[in-house]
Amino acid sequence: MKKYWAELLGTYILVFVGTGAIMINEITGGTLSHLGVGLSFGLVVMAMIYAIGDISGAHINPAVTIAFAVAKRFPKNQILPYISFQLLGAILASASLYFIFPEASTMGETLPLKGNWEQSFILEFILTFILMFVILNVSTGSKEKGITAALAVGGVVAFEAIFAGPICGASMNPARSIAPAIFSGDLTHLWLYVVATILGAILAVYSCKLVQAEECCDNC
Repeated sequence: MKKYWAELLGTYILVFVGTGAIMINEITGGTLSHLGVGLSFGLVVMAMIYAIGDISGAHINPAVTIAFAVAKRFPKNQILPYISFQLLGAILASASLYFIFPEASTMGETLPLKGNWEQSFILEFILTFILMFVILNVSTGSKEKGITAALAVGGVVAFEAIFAGPICGASMNPARSIAPAIFSGDLTHLWLYVVATILGAILAVYSCKLVQAEECCDNC
């Protein structure tokens, strides 16, 4: 159970810090800035890999868990428990923020710019593909751990959030999108942040095989 609790806590902290940064930036009139929000996401991911990488692998993302399973680097019977605890952690984080900042007009939800869902779908697909491609090449087995993984994965999350955030929200993580959407009440485009991110992560598995046939995935 320790790895499941680690995923819950890790996802809680990710969503609390990342979406919390968005809410605080809105409440304070932009003092944190978009750059600050992007760095908050990248730094918290980096910290969680250091903190729980050796325990659960620091997936803190259902799309990552599914992709590791497709790559045959993660037991399929643990997919549902991992995702369940990740979603619970994300929901608890959004619940905390909902009560701490009742004056906020946003929950940090991910929404397509001007409702252009096609553009956001493609962006989320590619962003998650890049993220998972990096994860597969720097992780050990199904675990993101160590200095290399923390810096690389945290860096990818940061730069993708910084450059693509204003268009699609740069979710790359179904749990990160589902929880704020529940509390904001806007579920209109939630499906794309689930479908696009999972498909992008799965494609990365097969692309990784092109450059690291043996190390990246076994018989995938």
